[in-house]
Amino acid sequence: MTAIVWYRDDLRVSDHFALYAATESHASVAFIYVLDDKAPGIRPLGGAARWWLAQSLRTLQASLRERGASLVLRKGSAPTVIAALAREVGADAVYWNEIALAPHQAIENQVAAALSEIGIVTHRFPGDLLAPPNQIRNQENRGLRVFTPFWRRVQAQGDPPKPLPAPKRLSGVANLASDRLEDWKLEPAKPDWAGGLRDNWQPGEAAAQARLKAFLDGSIAGYSGDRDRPDRDGTSRLSPHLRFGEISPRQVWHAARFAAAEHPRLSADIEKFLSELGWREFCRHLLFDVPDLATRNLQPHFDGFPWKQDAGALQAWQRGQTGYPIVDAGMRELWHIGVMHNRVRMVVASFLVKHLLIDWRCGEQWFWDTLVDADAGSNPANWQWVAGSGADAAPYFRVFNPILQGEKFDPDGAYVRRWVPELSQLPDKLMHQPWTATPLELASAGIELSKTYPHPIVDHRAGRERALAAYATIRGS
Repeated sequence: MTAIVWYRDDLRVSDHFALYAATESHASVAFIYVLDDKAPGIRPLGGAARWWLAQSLRTLQASLRERGASLVLRKGSAPTVIAALAREVGADAVYWNEIALAPHQAIENQVAAALSEIGIVTHRFPGDLLAPPNQIRNQENRGLRVFTPFWRRVQAQGDPPKPLPAPKRLSGVANLASDRLEDWKLEPAKPDWAGGLRDNWQPGEAAAQARLKAFLDGSIAGYSGDRDRPDRDGTSRLSPHLRFGEISPRQVWHAARFAAAEHPRLSADIEKFLSELGWREFCRHLLFDVPDLATRNLQPHFDGFPWKQDAGALQAWQRGQTGYPIVDAGMRELWHIGVMHNRVRMVVASFLVKHLLIDWRCGEQWFWDTLVDADAGSNPANWQWVAGSGADAAPYFRVFNPILQGEKFDPDGAYVRRWVPELSQLPDKLMHQPWTATPLELASAGIELSKTYPHPIVDHRAGRERALAAYATIRGS
């Protein structure tokens, strides 16, 4: 008896329900990943995420090979490709982990129908969420739009199932044709802009597990405060590993709970960390109910918001040339290593939509292309949260002051000095507002405003007042 395991956003061998069930019930198993980049409703990956996918698939190939199996790579329509492989290996069943999103579920149903036509049964298992969206509903059978009651409901369900172990050996199917990963052209070549990604990341399941352990052994102490400090290594950096399923939320949950039991003094920090896992869950549940979250305002009255068309300001923001050091540092960090510190993400997003009045969708699209952890739920939900158009949204009058944010969360300027080196010689007190420096102070730091570093492209006070006026036009509508 032969089975197939269809890999998707679950690129690991441990805590993999479909893999576990298939290997328990069948003498041999074929493993396949299908690159179906033309499926309707499925958002194509951005450039940075495509790079990560390539590395993750390589590590999964190696992990399966070590256990006696291989990963078949094929490109095309998932129903057609999987049905063809099933005929090729004489499979009697296909297993996969579900993705609780409408477009993915539609493809799952098409795969199941294609396999049913040739007499092959299918088995689906819970995917990469702590709780299925259909379990967290209100009295009108809709998903919750406020985080705190949502997270309470998830926690009230108790611990998720314990993670499943990785198999030590697998009985794979030999001599199956597979595409060459290089032929998929997931990685940039000319130009090769991925040097910073290679220098800063190690994708794959083993790296994800090592990162989780290092975090719980170290940075978790003080997480509640340090998570807001971009100048410190105070976050888990697990987001891209979770995005591609190299580690599961269940594994993170149980490891964190174990750490809290072992070290009660860490309980508050661990609860805060788990709430961030809960926010990821919240965003995915939102996307389950609103598949077009990346393009449609969750609050319809925002459809009349007076966004500005300003290609020059958008480009200055993208390139980290706004004249506000904390904003520019964040945007350059993003371009170089494919992530941005979470506190800074909020600051740069607020700056784009409020100081510059540029549509949040422009920022969301830029993040989608440049983030290695670009998540179809978290990315648009977070952008809408900042803009005020989303669920549990920040109040419209909250306009982050990039000067005060920098002074509060990067007080010594270490973060700015790393990513905006032309300001590195400025004294700490001037780091977040270099335009206030005297000519002598600028000269001593080797800075010539408008030449080596730009003046602010918008005055903070004027930008805030303009934003509040714009928001006033849609209040009550």
